[in-house]
Amino acid sequence: MPESASAAVKSRILIADDNPPNVELLEAYLSDIDCVTAVAVDGHDTLNKVAEFHPDLILLDIMMPKLSGFEVCQRLKSDPATRGIMILMVTALGEAGDIERAVNAGTDDFLSKPVNKLELLKRVENMLKLRHITDECERLRRYIDGMEESSGPQE
Repeated sequence: MPESASAAVKSRILIADDNPPNVELLEAYLSDIDCVTAVAVDGHDTLNKVAEFHPDLILLDIMMPKLSGFEVCQRLKSDPATRGIMILMVTALGEAGDIERAVNAGTDDFLSKPVNKLELLKRVENMLKLRHITDECERLRRYIDGMEESSGPQE
């Protein structure tokens, strides 16, 4: 299989965190998964990297400079072009109000720091499966719609 074809099937994960030790830890944990990663260091950088990198999943820190994770999540989930990206908020915030705010912003899941490796890997694995199933369902829906259009009206 050509290298480009095998790379195309790898999941793409964006790590959005302004703390280098946190990024290094998450990258080390994700090394157990066959994926491609990129890093964003603040809220604006995250939005730019989403446009360039097209991630399947974002590990999104809440407390970041320029735009908070809440703001980034809300912007991504309100845009039809990016709303399908899975977002796992990874945060030191643990108050019920913070969790409620994350859910209201549109996060798909959240994980508290310090991050447990097994818990992170299982959630990432499940979220990537869901993303790929959703993508496949959308692809099949478009295919069926195209078939119906090309066959014309049935009498």
